[in-house]
Amino acid sequence: MAAKRKYWGFVTPMPGATLGEVAGQCEAMGLVGLWAPQLYGSPFVPLAAAAMATSSLKLGTGVALAFTRSPLETACSALDLDAISGGRAVLGIGPSVRWWNERWYGVDYGKPLAHLREVVTIVRMILRDGASGRLGKWKGEYYDLDRFQLLFPPTRADVPIYLPALFENAIGMAGEIADGLAGHPIWCEQWILEKLNPNLARGLEKSGRERSDFDLNAWLYVAPGANKKECIEDARATVIFYSLLEQYERYFAECGFGAEARAIAAASKAKDEAAMRRACSDEMVEKFVIVGSPDEVRRRVDRIAEVADSFALGAPNHGLSTEKIGAYNQAIAQAFYL
Repeated sequence: MAAKRKYWGFVTPMPGATLGEVAGQCEAMGLVGLWAPQLYGSPFVPLAAAAMATSSLKLGTGVALAFTRSPLETACSALDLDAISGGRAVLGIGPSVRWWNERWYGVDYGKPLAHLREVVTIVRMILRDGASGRLGKWKGEYYDLDRFQLLFPPTRADVPIYLPALFENAIGMAGEIADGLAGHPIWCEQWILEKLNPNLARGLEKSGRERSDFDLNAWLYVAPGANKKECIEDARATVIFYSLLEQYERYFAECGFGAEARAIAAASKAKDEAAMRRACSDEMVEKFVIVGSPDEVRRRVDRIAEVADSFALGAPNHGLSTEKIGAYNQAIAQAFYL
């Protein structure tokens, strides 16, 4: 492992014995934490299982959907995980995209940053004062809540909160109200090096904090391999997936691939998978996924380490078999952790 470089891994629901083995291996390799994403089910469940098989790993929801559960449920779930793990919980929480919230979960999305700010404010109130009996009524733009008191004091009153970000305003808000930022895995090197520092500094200035008070955790898709062409082909479906998200159109355009993203979306509407893959050029894949030999991917991560404090490196996963994803994750471990 590179000197002083901190790495996080990922864990998803799987049979208990396998999950415990994976978590134990991550701890043995010296990783500092595990993120569990919320794709469908709760991210708190696999993390609680991982807590039973580890003793030092931080355990982060990466990220829990902010609007699909109440702020009270989110806060209490974080406190439960913190109690189970002995004070190792990290609450990653974010809005995700509009159609997941409205079409899958049937909840109000609203103005996502204002909505998320209110959620974080309420969650912090419950984490810090939920056992004190001092919590009164809350009436905001999205929530109208009555008095509440926890039955037992928390393991910690300040569970760290990380926010995700794609665009500049979300980066700034993370710097203002969160303890860390979980960088979007589709971020490219150009975006990270140009956009992060000025927008993060703006948020930190509002909160009166220094850069050293904050953790920038860079999530990156990485596909190491001797056959670069194969790595690019394996990563193509992951880039296509994000290109189809309407809220990401500006991001791809500002990174120089707006025309390609629009062509991918048009091919998707026509149900032409071959045209989607043609529209996603090799150059586009290499822009948004770190591919190549172990030395090549390490060099690219080294450049991003100029601004990042820690990393969460994961294999591209769309359209790949479990075995292929596992092979890439093993290659990541060989290139960065061992």
